[in-house]
Amino acid sequence: MKAYLSVFRLRRRLETQYRGAALGGILCQVFFGLVLIALYRALYAGKPQPMPFSHVATYVWLQQAFFRMLLASDADLMDKIRTGGIAYDLCRPVSLYGFYYARITAQKLVGSLMRAVPMLLFAACLPAGWGIAPPASAGALLWSLLALVLGLACVSALENITMAFTMRTLDFRGVQAMLNMLMMTFSGNILPLTLFPDSWQRVITLLPYAQLLDAPIRLYTGEYGAGDALKVLGIQAGWTALLALAGVLLWRRNQKRIIVQGG
Repeated sequence: MKAYLSVFRLRRRLETQYRGAALGGILCQVFFGLVLIALYRALYAGKPQPMPFSHVATYVWLQQAFFRMLLASDADLMDKIRTGGIAYDLCRPVSLYGFYYARITAQKLVGSLMRAVPMLLFAACLPAGWGIAPPASAGALLWSLLALVLGLACVSALENITMAFTMRTLDFRGVQAMLNMLMMTFSGNILPLTLFPDSWQRVITLLPYAQLLDAPIRLYTGEYGAGDALKVLGIQAGWTALLALAGVLLWRRNQKRIIVQGG
């Protein structure tokens, strides 16, 4: 366990060096957050929706603040798979899956926090109807934070499955593009899942993508009450365990079949 914690700390320190990229990400996500809220305000002006607009604005800001958690991949691992440099990592006396799981988790966590904190402070200063609303209650905030941690664990497991397929195809672009499309659509980043038809929501809220950010945001806004919290966390934990198990099995199978070419 100490080895994986060391990997986590090293990746965390590396991620904090990219302050310029973080600043650019903050400006970009703030811009898109304001544009999306303006679009939703126009939608509500033409046809009001059952969901309060303050919840929609909050949904948008939280999605934009933690956007880095969704779209962040380990470029170093992709390069090692392509060049055969991953052979050196096979010599490490640790689980290769656990090694890269710790790396991608640190990357997503630190990258998200560096962008989320200033963005949420900015959103809290905006006038009503444009900014982020406070949590439904203190309990809702605690439940949402716990759900956010489980969402991070789930998305890291998803990312490691993508890397497992990359070890077979040697080209991450196809699998990564498909995963990004599914995550952007069914995590609520393109359109809040609360605005989907109820018949759709019964299905998409059970998918792993909805556990990444949609579930924590609904707990924050109070759409999922305290009675629903344990059910939501149970679904998140179940998907995380299932995806992690699938990832471990895929990585082990890949390690048995791996062929490194070159000299």
